[in-house]
Amino acid sequence: MERFGFVGLPNAGKSSLYNALAGGGALAAPYAFATTDPNVGVAKVPDSRLDRLAEMSASRKVVHAAVQFVDIGGLVEGASTGEGLGNRFLAHIREVDAVVFLLRGFVDTDVPGPDDPLECLRILEIELALADLETLESQISKKRKAARVDKSLQAEVAALDEAYAVLAEGTPIYRSDLPESTREALRPWFLLTNKPVMAVVNVGEDDLDRIDEVVAPVAAELSGRAEVLGICVGLEAEAAELVGEERVEMLEALGLGEGALERFVHTAYELLGLRTFLTTGEKESRAWTFRAGSKAPQAAGRIHTDFERGFIRAEVIRWDELLEIGSWAKAKAAGKIRVEGKEYVVEDGDVMEFLFNV
Repeated sequence: MERFGFVGLPNAGKSSLYNALAGGGALAAPYAFATTDPNVGVAKVPDSRLDRLAEMSASRKVVHAAVQFVDIGGLVEGASTGEGLGNRFLAHIREVDAVVFLLRGFVDTDVPGPDDPLECLRILEIELALADLETLESQISKKRKAARVDKSLQAEVAALDEAYAVLAEGTPIYRSDLPESTREALRPWFLLTNKPVMAVVNVGEDDLDRIDEVVAPVAAELSGRAEVLGICVGLEAEAAELVGEERVEMLEALGLGEGALERFVHTAYELLGLRTFLTTGEKESRAWTFRAGSKAPQAAGRIHTDFERGFIRAEVIRWDELLEIGSWAKAKAAGKIRVEGKEYVVEDGDVMEFLFNV
């Protein structure tokens, strides 16, 4: 399950965003360090394709894909040197798959802290880059010495040197021009700025009709290095407390579309290169997450490692084609189920069954 860590200055709205996405449970208060330990929540990924397939198959059980949200306490200037929650805060970030910068873009004189999202971004990036620089400074000389004896370490040392040069200039690694091969070599170091980044700009209720305008400077600053999304977090958190028609009516009345969860998950999936294949039957219909570009055996391995190890073939049909035909049995009888081998690259929305032997 992919883990997204919310990082922001105090009072940026991290806990409210957590509540909007995970359905509540986090304390949202207008003072620093209301969150001292991370709140961890799980939310199912909305997928109308799965719901429709489950209805077609009269499935007794429906299992959506899920993502995990981690609401990490507020970061302050000097966190890299121990200010605020210091190293305790930074350790929580190292454990997530992607970092979500929550940038305050609303004005409220009763809530302390900067309300310029670019200033928020500057502080967050500097603190994380300084923490990464400290990590490298404490370890790189040892690695250099070891590489003199073990030549296999030279590539790793070269990657560390490149990262150090970038960080020393105050540039986060995700914003650098380091090649993907170098960034991959750095993964075992769990550097904070080497993770994929999404920036969520928290706009005020009065700015709903100018979200694009508020978000534009951040999008221009990050210039394709991160996914950027504008959300009125407070309203979304209120909507998340409602269910059924009440929630739909509120979202429609405020022009919030399908709500924060669907927009966030869609953006997050793009950020991490995630896709979904589906399985369906009377017993269960389920959504399975895989990395874009995965071949059939790797997708099978998402169900069970034995499926990948003993993979023989996959039976595949597009979800909409299956719905149109009406059932897996009818599709098979009509010759519409494709048989694919080990080299088949799985596509988002494939409905699949696997044959394996171990």
